[in-house]
Amino acid sequence: MGKLSLDEYLDRVVFYERRNFTKKHFRQFMFSQSKPIPEMMEMLAHLKKQHHLKIAVVNNEGSELNEHRIKTFKLNRFVDFFISSCYVHFRKPDKDIFRIALSTAQVKPEQVIYLEDRPMFVQVAQSLASRGFTTLIIKPHLKN
Repeated sequence: MGKLSLDEYLDRVVFYERRNFTKKHFRQFMFSQSKPIPEMMEMLAHLKKQHHLKIAVVNNEGSELNEHRIKTFKLNRFVDFFISSCYVHFRKPDKDIFRIALSTAQVKPEQVIYLEDRPMFVQVAQSLASRGFTTLIIKPHLKN
């Protein structure tokens, strides 16, 4: 939710005791786990252009990882805005993060199709009247 930096988080969760690897190596490993799904990115860019869509990403990421993925995979070439828990201080499944996305996009829930790989998050979005689909994965770090 943006209350801790990545270093603070790692200090509390991983490096609260001595390890046989450094924080720098752990960070590099973490960041290296982000993998694009080029076909999905191309499809979304194509659909956006063809249908004049707004595309938003709603995620529960810390700022360092979020910024890394946006820059590394050039997500801003087809994503209009990112509603990231580290900036809005709400996280999925809190309905408020979805409400922020709706107001940022200036759309009604029934005008939204929400793509997600976690059924619980789809259920929350559907409770706001969005149509949710769990069969598509849009998170660039996940593999099919």
